[in-house]
Amino acid sequence: MMGAHWESPGDTVEVSMNPNPKMLPVGSVKDARYLPYKVQPDIEGGEHVMKLLKAAGFNVKAAPTFDWIHDTFLIIIRMFPHCIPLPTTIVSMNARYESHFHLKIGAALRPLRYEDTLIIGSGGSVHNLYRNHWADMMLYRDNFAQPVPPGTWALEFRQAVEDNITNNTGPELRRAITRMMKHPRYKDAHGTDDHWMASLFAVGAAGGKDDQGPNTMIAECWELVNMCNTQYQLGSWDAYKPM
Repeated sequence: MMGAHWESPGDTVEVSMNPNPKMLPVGSVKDARYLPYKVQPDIEGGEHVMKLLKAAGFNVKAAPTFDWIHDTFLIIIRMFPHCIPLPTTIVSMNARYESHFHLKIGAALRPLRYEDTLIIGSGGSVHNLYRNHWADMMLYRDNFAQPVPPGTWALEFRQAVEDNITNNTGPELRRAITRMMKHPRYKDAHGTDDHWMASLFAVGAAGGKDDQGPNTMIAECWELVNMCNTQYQLGSWDAYKPM
């Protein structure tokens, strides 16, 4: 899994290897919403991830003291609320935020899809904190209040994301999502690049020549008026054959 709040300096990529990680506090969210949930780091899986990344030429390092951030554990809690915690390995972004670099991280880990492993990228379709509306969040802790419609710039970019993901497969999907960083609304939709890297990671993992989709939009929510979170499934469970 790759989130949007952990980046490594230089040319490095880090892999979570803390056997007893804490869940870092979530702003404006009561502890009771997430602290009862127990995360389960996959140390053995982390070793495997590091081997795959090293074999692909990445300067990869273990992160033995890394504590989990809300971009990862909140996603797992909501996806699997009634399950035994899933063994999870988290991979960092690289702080240079180079599109092809993150796509190649996903491509290097693509073989895990055939080893009973779900690969998740946790970022955002539209995520620009500078252009959000914060009043209802600050006054009432209501991040879903929508007193006005989202901005045209946000709607345009969100639609472009859906069109590119659902209408492309294989290498074409990789190219389409990489090109999104040149979209005229990209810098409106993403004031910083961190929340787009996980999308590149995901299509790197699910954009091989054998990947023919379908790529489906599963769920979506808007919060803080202009921030859009969309869940996509790349590929079909119908083609999944357990080991």
